Amino acid sequence: MPHVQPDMQYLVIEGNIGAGKTSLASMLAEELGAKLVLERFADNPFLPKFYADAERYGFPLELSFLAERYQQLNADIRRGSLFQPLTIADYFFMKSLIFAQNTLRGDELKLYQQVFHIMHSTLPRPDLYVYLHLPPERLLQNIQRRGRHYEQRIAPEYLERIAQGYSTFFKQHPEYSILIVDTQNIDFVGNQHDYLKIKDIIFNTRYPNGVHRVLA
Repeated sequence: MPHVQPDMQYLVIEGNIGAGKTSLASMLAEELGAKLVLERFADNPFLPKFYADAERYGFPLELSFLAERYQQLNADIRRGSLFQPLTIADYFFMKSLIFAQNTLRGDELKLYQQVFHIMHSTLPRPDLYVYLHLPPERLLQNIQRRGRHYEQRIAPEYLERIAQGYSTFFKQHPEYSILIVDTQNIDFVGNQHDYLKIKDIIFNTRYPNGVHRVLA
């Protein structure tokens, strides 16, 4: 078992659509007895509508995600536990802005940004932010494999824009400790050796503020 640094209380596992962030966060939380915070996207009534008509449903979709994510993180991250000192989440609040910037335009985006920044300033910062990198072709394979019908129309260009949004976020926030892990040569879900390798990368090195890149 890895040695979890005593000052690590809040770990984020992020990535593009289909990167495996929920799988890895769940596996780590189960092994380490950590509190697991998963994004509740399945019940969002606007998500299937958005994939069918992005222009019409983009604004209500992004606002609903914003409210849901804020409510969940504000409650779950702040509510600590003596028995679960580590919290692992499969998303970070900044995800809301990254996706909204690819969906909204004009006055809708300006209004969204104002609301976002008010909420974001009140939330705790993760001790380590892990971003799982995969190229669009691998992401599309994973998306197709898991079979969510409303995701099957996602284009590689959309995934590339989302990846660029994350890259911009990393450059703009040097005050975060960000670890980018290239996972295209490993299978941490199906291969125990690969899972142990990525777990070691996350926990057995202390990463200072800034962006760090590792090939798994």
